[in-house]
Amino acid sequence: MLVVMALTTSVDLVFSLADELGSTDENYTSVQALYFVLRTTPTAIYELLSFTALGGALIGLGILASNNELVVIQTAGVNTWRVVWSAMKPTLLVMVLSLVLGEYVAPALEQQAQSDRAVLRSGEQAIGAGSGTWQRIGNEYIHINAIIPGGEGLIGVTRYRLDDQRRLVSSSFAANGQYVASDEGGYWQLFDVVETLFETTEITTRSYLQLDWNADLSPQLLSVLLVEPQRQSISGLYRFASYFQDEGLEADNYFLAFWKKLLQPVSTAALVLLAISFVFGPLREATMGFRIFVAISIGLGFTIVQRLLEPASLLYGFSPILAVLFPIIVCVLLGGFLMQRVR
Repeated sequence: MLVVMALTTSVDLVFSLADELGSTDENYTSVQALYFVLRTTPTAIYELLSFTALGGALIGLGILASNNELVVIQTAGVNTWRVVWSAMKPTLLVMVLSLVLGEYVAPALEQQAQSDRAVLRSGEQAIGAGSGTWQRIGNEYIHINAIIPGGEGLIGVTRYRLDDQRRLVSSSFAANGQYVASDEGGYWQLFDVVETLFETTEITTRSYLQLDWNADLSPQLLSVLLVEPQRQSISGLYRFASYFQDEGLEADNYFLAFWKKLLQPVSTAALVLLAISFVFGPLREATMGFRIFVAISIGLGFTIVQRLLEPASLLYGFSPILAVLFPIIVCVLLGGFLMQRVR
């Protein structure tokens, strides 16, 4: 499993770096791109852990099968499920590593890397049309060009406020902002603000050196905004999904990512069980190359089914947890059926 992890991570690192180098400029250099890719590598490792365990189990047990060592073990009276449990022990370590990486290590590094890159790419511009993030708070639609690591500083804040009839009431732009903690929950200080008021008969423009902004947008939530749902922490996904629900926005995408990450250790165990059943069954006499091909095929099949069911759950409205559980259940049932045939 460690060998497979090293190989897959190395390949992913090379392609990620090549892709990132294509977006470098005078503000965002190749050295900074390399630093960005290195900090996002734990995320890549986390996303590949299930397939790492699958490939490692299939190749490792396949070597024992090729040398007839599995036959000798079974002939000596060792129960098949005892062999399965021996192969599952390193899988448990991978499952624990998955939880630690997915909750504590990868999301924090990903957030910091994305934030630093956004700040570097913004350069001296106050706002960039092709970067940043959009958010809705009540009747306000907000665009933030870049978020400082930690979420307590903003660069390029554009706000559009609508009335109850969905008419534009005002728009404003602040060069930057700083979060101020207080006993009442905190607020934002915006600097170099230009505000435009759209009144019935005229348009008025005002300028402020500093303006206080009370918004239900904490630094923790801003940090979550930096990262795609599937790359956030489990607790962050649940917190942000609840926030979306409270704001009356669509939260199913975040709940889907939440269940997918929460059940990833279970999917890892299911894939390894399926790999073990193939080694004891159809792949007992197969070549190493064919076993690798089967491992890749199983991984691709699992991923394709998941990615078909995920948007289907959002489109047809069935529970996101069902979309995540279905391929896991199929793997467990198929693996259990093949193991019963071996016995």
